[in-house]
Amino acid sequence: MTAENPQTPQIPATTEYADFLAATRTSYDAIAPAYAEAFSDWPVDSHPLDRSLVTAFADLARDHFPAPVADLGSGPGSVTAHLHALGIPVFGVDLSPRMVALARRAHPELRFHVGSMTSLDLPDDTLGGILALYSIIHIPTEHLAATFAEFHRVLVPGGHVLLAFQAGRPDDGDEEHLHLAERFGHEISLDYFWRTPDTVAAHLAKADLQLQARVLREPVDAEKYARAFVLARKRP
Repeated sequence: MTAENPQTPQIPATTEYADFLAATRTSYDAIAPAYAEAFSDWPVDSHPLDRSLVTAFADLARDHFPAPVADLGSGPGSVTAHLHALGIPVFGVDLSPRMVALARRAHPELRFHVGSMTSLDLPDDTLGGILALYSIIHIPTEHLAATFAEFHRVLVPGGHVLLAFQAGRPDDGDEEHLHLAERFGHEISLDYFWRTPDTVAAHLAKADLQLQARVLREPVDAEKYARAFVLARKRP
C-alpha cells in the first residue's frame, strides 16, 4: 500500500476528479494501438536535444543505483525500454490498462503497472528518479502541486525528476486548455493543459523540489508548440 505522509497534500477524491481519471483512462484505452504505432520509436527517433536530455537524466539516476526509476505515463513502453538499454533499473506506470498490455507485449523483459502518478503505490524514499514525458499535460493545474508532492514523497534524497511537455505561450497566460473529442479516428474525451516552464517550476517549488534546469526547444517540422524540459531534484 502507499505509505501515508500527513504532510503530503492529497488530491481530493471527488466524484468530478474520479470521472476525469476515468475519461482519460478510457480515451487512452481506445487509441492505444494507434498511439503505440505512432510513437513506438520515441526517443530513439526524436530530436537529438530531446534524446540527450533523457540520457543526461539516466546519468543522474545512476548515482542512486540500485534504486529504480519510474517512467510515469509510460504508454507503449518505448522510453522505459530506452532507459533499460542505458543500464537503468526502470519500470513503467500508466493509467491505461490497454497501454500497459501493449507495453508488456512489446517489452516482456520489463515491468509495467497500471496506476496513476497522482497516487503512487510505493513507499517513501523508494525511487532513484522519476521520468514523466508528456504525461503531466493531462493533470489539471489545481492538482499539480499535490502530484509533485507525491513525486517528492517517493524519491530518495537527491533523486531527480525530468518532465517534458508542450509549452504554453506566455502571451496566453499561465495555461492553455484544450479538449479533444476525437483522435486517431476514435471518440475520446481528453483534456490537455499547455503551461510555461516557469509555471511548472513554480509548482515544483511548492513541493520542495529544487529546480536544476529549464530547456525550451522551438517547434520543428509538424510541431505546433515548443517543447519544454524541466529538471528538478529532491534535497539531498
